[in-house]
Amino acid sequence: MKTYKESVERLELILSQLEEGKKSVDELSELVREASELVKTCKEKLRTTEEDIQKAFQEP
Repeated sequence: MKTYKESVERLELILSQLEEGKKSVDELSELVREASELVKTCKEKLRTTEEDIQKAFQEP
């Protein structure tokens, strides 16, 4: 599993590739699928981190 930083860096690269507009439809489809999975990973990591922070402040 990629780290949050690695996932964001990959998303930035995918975005730049999408903006170039030089990919085939098949390549675009694959990039969009990969980006979707990376976004899910990032959201999960953020949610987990937020929960950990809340737990840390709730404990005596």
